[in-house]
Amino acid sequence: METYLNLLIENFLIGIPNLLTALAIFIVGVYAGRGLSRVVRRVLERRKAPEGVTQLLADLTRVSVITISGITALQRFFDVTAFLAGLGIIGFTVGFALQDVMKNFAAGVILLIQQPFEVNEVIGTAGFDGTVLQINMRSTDLKALDGRIVSIPNAEILAHPIVNYTRAERRRVELAVGVAYDTDTETARRLVLDAVRQTPGFVPEPVPMVVFSNFGDSALELNVYFWIDTARTNLLTAKDAAFSLIKNTLDEARIEIPFSLRAVYMPPQTKKKTPKR
Repeated sequence: METYLNLLIENFLIGIPNLLTALAIFIVGVYAGRGLSRVVRRVLERRKAPEGVTQLLADLTRVSVITISGITALQRFFDVTAFLAGLGIIGFTVGFALQDVMKNFAAGVILLIQQPFEVNEVIGTAGFDGTVLQINMRSTDLKALDGRIVSIPNAEILAHPIVNYTRAERRRVELAVGVAYDTDTETARRLVLDAVRQTPGFVPEPVPMVVFSNFGDSALELNVYFWIDTARTNLLTAKDAAFSLIKNTLDEARIEIPFSLRAVYMPPQTKKKTPKR
């Protein structure tokens, strides 16, 4: 009995360094997890992420760091390879079953970190244009320009180009206009430029341009390019105003805006002769 106690005490004394090392690893992991969790929370709050998403990612970071430190501490006493292999198999099975959910979750995290758009901004992505209503971990809700509410998976958004209309301080407006063939091109160019300069939101830089582009079937076709300040007006309003201003200006100068004419020739119908009886 005495020999057994001596052996137990001896093994305990030998194991004290490993016990202290494992304890130190675990304590460091706990504090590191809390610190990283606070960092994640500050970053997401600075980026105005939803509170639920912020809490979830902060907790996930803390638990992950503590779990890794706990496994590292247990490694001081026994081989945890088999345990990790079992966890890996379980994780692979769950991940395969929930691959779409995990893919959208990961895409949501990337969108929250990179912030290509925010709530209430107007964007275009995955074939939809609209105002961002909500950014969730699985999907992003848009209010389309026609009033529809569209929920787009985050992975779908990340896989397509994202156009942020709100962050564009200036946008170029393009219009197509046609004038009659007997019109003086320089006069038409000057009048059109004078008209677009009166468009609400017009900005002089970059310089507006009027370019004759084609000899149409019934008109000289020209393209008008000018820029607007998106803080003062939007694209549709600017286009509408520019069209009206151009038409009124050309009408006052008696410059015709022709429309396509097509001549239809009908061959004369010959009367059928009735056979004589």
